[in-house]
Amino acid sequence: MKKMDFVGKRKFFIIISTILIVASVISMLAKGFNFGVEFTGGSEIILRVESNSFSESDVRTILQNISSDFEAARVTRVRSVGDPEGITKFSITLSKTFETEEKAKVQSSIEQQISTVGVKGQVISFNETGGSAAEEIRRLTWRSILITLAAVLVYITLRFNFVFGIGATIALIHDVLITLGIFSFTGYELNVPAVAAFLTLIGYSLNDTIVVYDRIRENMKKFKGKEISSLVNESINQVFRRTLNTSLTTFFVVFILFLFAGNAIKPFAFGMTIGVVVGTYSSIYIASPLVIKWVKSR
Repeated sequence: MKKMDFVGKRKFFIIISTILIVASVISMLAKGFNFGVEFTGGSEIILRVESNSFSESDVRTILQNISSDFEAARVTRVRSVGDPEGITKFSITLSKTFETEEKAKVQSSIEQQISTVGVKGQVISFNETGGSAAEEIRRLTWRSILITLAAVLVYITLRFNFVFGIGATIALIHDVLITLGIFSFTGYELNVPAVAAFLTLIGYSLNDTIVVYDRIRENMKKFKGKEISSLVNESINQVFRRTLNTSLTTFFVVFILFLFAGNAIKPFAFGMTIGVVVGTYSSIYIASPLVIKWVKSR
């Protein structure tokens, strides 16, 4: 395989990463996120309708006929693997919760309203998350991400060197920020499965980074005195085929999940689809150049 000049183009890719991170931060501050019920508190109703022609606007009309409280409801079409022909499912998200009697009344009203237009419908799920529970989930989510990054720094420091740990941590922060920015920009729902994707992404990206770092460390011992830029470039080339094959295999799996999986798993698959690409890229063009700068400064 022809050797590629990864190190020679590092400044170009660092500039691209900087632009992407700035754009992500701007999007997160200006647009925010489309948080799921788990983070905002409220209710999610899953409606099953025996019709292919039933649309989101039809569901909104039915909700408005029931009560003005449903005018702000978010309605999205969902799909699950194995759904038979002629069946359509909708997710109805509300910012309020209901008492037990109210839930039964809402469910009955929705099913009755659908029957009046000659279509059979059924509420198959009615989940709620209270405000205090949503706040706790948000707090624990960010805490878990920060603890994971700190653990990564300690692990890499013990296995390699403190600066290697800093490089790996910066690369992981880079991956999380860009993936969060894409969630914000596209308006894709950010919920608990999406957070699971971020934590999985951290582990996946770290694995790629460790493979590159381990080869750099081996070559530094084997070729003492060799110019560090050339040594790092040689190390990346030696593991590039393995990294590319692993990344492509993972990418195809999560991308297929994103295309065909049900609504519950889609946020996870979306986060991993973006994260695999960003994580592989950062292991080569973000984590490794920091090693070059450190060695040269010594």
